[in-house]
This record gives sequence, C-alpha cells and structure tokens, in this order.
Amino acid sequence: MFKDKIMKNEIIRDWIVPISIAIIIGLLFSKFVAFRAVVPTPSMEPTIKVGDSIIATKVYNKGNLKRGDILVFYSHELNATLTKRLIGLPGDTVEVKEMGQVFINGVKLEEPYVVNSDDLMVNFQVPEDKYLFMGDNRQVSFDSRRWTEPYIDAKDIKGKARFVLYPFKRFGKFVVGEEALQH
Repeated sequence: MFKDKIMKNEIIRDWIVPISIAIIIGLLFSKFVAFRAVVPTPSMEPTIKVGDSIIATKVYNKGNLKRGDILVFYSHELNATLTKRLIGLPGDTVEVKEMGQVFINGVKLEEPYVVNSDDLMVNFQVPEDKYLFMGDNRQVSFDSRRWTEPYIDAKDIKGKARFVLYPFKRFGKFVVGEEALQH
C-alpha cells in the first residue's frame, strides 16, 4: 500500500505536473506571443502558397508596422481572417496606376514580391487608424482594391507573419519575387 502511494506520487511528479505545465505554457504562448495561421487562397503567391501554415507574432504596437509587412487580420466585410501585405498606412494616398504600379504619396513603391500584377486602377486616401492591404498575386487577390470597405481597423490586426512552418520543405523565412517561384 505504501509502495502504491509512492508510485502514484512519482507518476504525478514525473508525468502529470510537467505535461500540465507544458500545456499551460503553450496556451499562454499562443494567447499572448504567437499563433499559427493557414493560408487558404493563392492571393499571396508566390511568397506564401495555398495551404502554407505560417507563424505570426502578436502585434501590440501598431506604430511599429511598416509598409511591406505581411500581416494577419480580421475582415468584418468578409467575416474571415486574412493574410495580406500592408501597403497603405494611416494618412497615405495610395494610387494604383497602369500595369499595377503602386504609388504612395506620389512616390512609386518598389514591390519585388509582386510577380503577377494586373491593370486595375484605383485610388485611396487611408483614414487615421486604418490600413490598406493587397495580396502579392494581384491578378487573383481579392483585397482592398476590390472590397466595398477597403480599410482595416488597427484593432483588427492580429499578427505579423514571420515564417513558413509547414510544409517542411518550405520551412523558414519568406522568399519573394522570382526566387519564390522556384521555392
């Protein structure tokens, strides 16, 4: 009987406690630090491919966001969590001209990540506390250029995409442009 009690205490100490701690740490990590997202459409190809599982870190300070960041956000219009590239910051004037060339406040934006552009020409004036997003695969991306409400509230930005987790053959940092076509 005494031996059974010792064995029971060892099981609790050696197995139950460490597993419980690991689960708690994992839950806290996913709640406050980083999370996994799966990309369901080709809108970010070739940078991120359909079905890629990516890791994103939580965004707490929107002031640190930069044009060109790949962000995960919630779209109320589409009732979906999306992954797109940040193009327009609060206060920006964004013009998409011939051959899909993007101009921010009158200056042409260099976009080495765009392989497939399109001829959709639109203009935006990004309101304060709002952001404008586009996919890298402009020919097929259903993004700000085509939405009824093109801007995303700062509060709806969930995380900054950091790297591909799966498939393992693509594990690592994002590869852009022509190089991404081979990756």
